[in-house]
Amino acid sequence: MRELEFEDTFDGDHIDETKWIAHYLPQWTTPGRSAARHQVGGGLLRLRIEEDQPRWSPELEGGLRVSSLQTGVFSGPAGSSIGQHGRGSDAVVRSPQRPVRLYTPHYGLIEMRARATDDPHSMVALWMIGFEDSPERSAEICVAEIFGRDVGEDSARVGMGVHPFGDPRVTDDFTVETLPIDAREFHVYAADWSPGQVSFFVDGEHVRTVHQAPDYPMQLMLDIYEFEPHGPYPKEFTVDYVRGYR
Repeated sequence: MRELEFEDTFDGDHIDETKWIAHYLPQWTTPGRSAARHQVGGGLLRLRIEEDQPRWSPELEGGLRVSSLQTGVFSGPAGSSIGQHGRGSDAVVRSPQRPVRLYTPHYGLIEMRARATDDPHSMVALWMIGFEDSPERSAEICVAEIFGRDVGEDSARVGMGVHPFGDPRVTDDFTVETLPIDAREFHVYAADWSPGQVSFFVDGEHVRTVHQAPDYPMQLMLDIYEFEPHGPYPKEFTVDYVRGYR
């Protein structure tokens, strides 16, 4: 029987800082560029990309803009390359981070109820990355990834699976599944992570299983991305809840 160990139903009027860090990989850029644009109210979180929002890191990712929440962070000293989800050999720590572990499960069921955007220049996602500072513990579990260009009235293409990044024990196993849903409406996306496998579900229906799994603590990443500035604004990713069960 599963035990609920993490839940945010966004019932207040601000981000719960005991659960989330309202920045995207802040070690690799500056605070003003990594800060999330968001609104909380009526039991919903709205992560937003706004017209005046700065690019996350022009030198690393060009025109990319992101509003993201994450459940852990750490880095090495300024000028080092130590930190989660390194961005390649050009990435160096610009804003050192003290270690913070708000929710870093090691196996369990992760789910969210959310609605995506159909903006063709945007993508929304819930994913997990290794919390540890070792490059060998850097794999990703992507619970759901939806590009606006892949959202239609009768179907949506939803990405799910695992990426190794620097983990030599994980091989890339990621697919984009065409599902008979309107992703602009609320749906429940989930990943059941256990030793040796990760199973993916949408609205309680099994979609696929990956027969491998990272074996270390991981943190949640909840985001909306815009790849190049292109209106209209704001662009929104609306989340009803995020839950984690052990």
